[in-house]
This record gives sequence, C-alpha cells and structure tokens, in this order.
Amino acid sequence: MTPSRIRASVIVERVSWIQDMIAGIRKLPLTDFEEFTKDARNTAAAESYLRRGIEALLDLGRHILAKGFGVAGIEYKEICARLAQEGILTDEQQLLLRQIAGYSNRMVHFYHEITSQELYNLCIHHIEDMETLLNALIEWTRKNPELTDKQI
Repeated sequence: MTPSRIRASVIVERVSWIQDMIAGIRKLPLTDFEEFTKDARNTAAAESYLRRGIEALLDLGRHILAKGFGVAGIEYKEICARLAQEGILTDEQQLLLRQIAGYSNRMVHFYHEITSQELYNLCIHHIEDMETLLNALIEWTRKNPELTDKQI
C-alpha cells in the first residue's frame, strides 16, 4: 500500500467516538461495586462502552498507519508495535495499548468469562489509560499536519 494523506475527517470522527465512549463510562455509578451491579444494565453498558471505545482507538491507530505510512491489513498486536516503531507512541504507550487490545479481545472472544467485577475494574483503572493513548495519537497528528488532508 502506498502512503497517502491521513483523513482528518476520520481522525475527528474516531476521536469524538472514543471521547463519547469514555464519557458514557464516566456516567456509570463507579463509586462502589455494589451500586454498579445493582442494575444489570450498568455491566452491559460498561462492556459496550469499553469494547467500542477500544475498537475505535485501535481503528484510529490503524488508519494513521495505513494512510500515513502505507501499512495495511495488520492485526492489533502489530498496530501497537508499528505505532511505536513509527514514533507515534512511546514504547511504554505501545505496551499499554497492547494490554488494552487484549481486553477487547477478551470481550469479543471470551465474553462468557468476563465478570462484572472485571468490567468494573477496567472502568475504574483503565479509562485514564485510554485517554492517555488517545491524547498521544491526537498530539502526534497535530505535530504532523503535513501528513493529513486538512488541518485538524
């Protein structure tokens, strides 16, 4: 695949989506596990917000790699590694994204093993990680405007 311009519209759309998913998680009753599990819809909402937010984060990384660097058809682990290899994420951030991608994989393929406690813990302890990674991707695109089709 030949590198082309990263589509600013895709960046803006994915960033907005991820921010909406994080906001949805933050609206859940996360101060106490008992309160969180009082209504089964909270667990379902948490899983959906997390899974969709993580998928969008990885999709954003995939778009940057495909359009900006001509890297196509790669899996989650390779997305993480290539983002670090291209200097988009630090090695530490790459490991964090790899860990978060693993959560998505568990939610999709091992959904029957995911407990309410695990979802609660992900919401409590890893939302900031998603924001950190999102901010790193946003910052990189802002520092490299020549690679996008429009100013972001």
